[in-house]
Amino acid sequence: MDQDRFQQAILKIDQLNQLDPNKEYFKGKEYPKELVYAMRMSDTLEQFQPQAKESLKIAARAQHIGRWKIDRHAYPMDRAGYLKWRTDLKKMHAELTRSILQKVGYSEEFTQEVSDLIQKKQLKKNEDAQTLQDVVCLVFLNYYFAEFSEKHTEEKLISILQKTWAKMSEGGRKAALELNLNPTSRTLIEKAIQ
Repeated sequence: MDQDRFQQAILKIDQLNQLDPNKEYFKGKEYPKELVYAMRMSDTLEQFQPQAKESLKIAARAQHIGRWKIDRHAYPMDRAGYLKWRTDLKKMHAELTRSILQKVGYSEEFTQEVSDLIQKKQLKKNEDAQTLQDVVCLVFLNYYFAEFSEKHTEEKLISILQKTWAKMSEGGRKAALELNLNPTSRTLIEKAIQ
């Protein structure tokens, strides 16, 4: 791994995410929301799979790059609208990352690998894509689920947790059960996976 090139890529991803107008408090300080998400993705990947490949590390950091640029409210507020929004986001995340990787000198083959990971291509067949999916789920459960659960019914939360669980590998599920979650979140997960 060319450490200098890798650090340049991470820096450029973070610089773009620093432009997020949405803010979040993290360790007592206000940060751009997607920058916090990117740091949580990298930290979680490091804990979950310390030997992750360079392409996977970059894909994790860039998972939500520029996410605020495509507003959810620009799409119908139904399942089809949600899925279209998510598809458009994945394409945008991949394109923004591709541009950064090309600028810092990565090969087309490497850039394509990262792009495919971000778009979750061949999810159950590609081990790195599955690892990335596990990390996405772990970050959601660890950092966002408690607040998310305050806005939805138990029935809907259990359905979402079951879908989340289905996307995870056995290793991801084991890591999820080891998270230090609040009692309410833990109870909901237990109900969902019974």
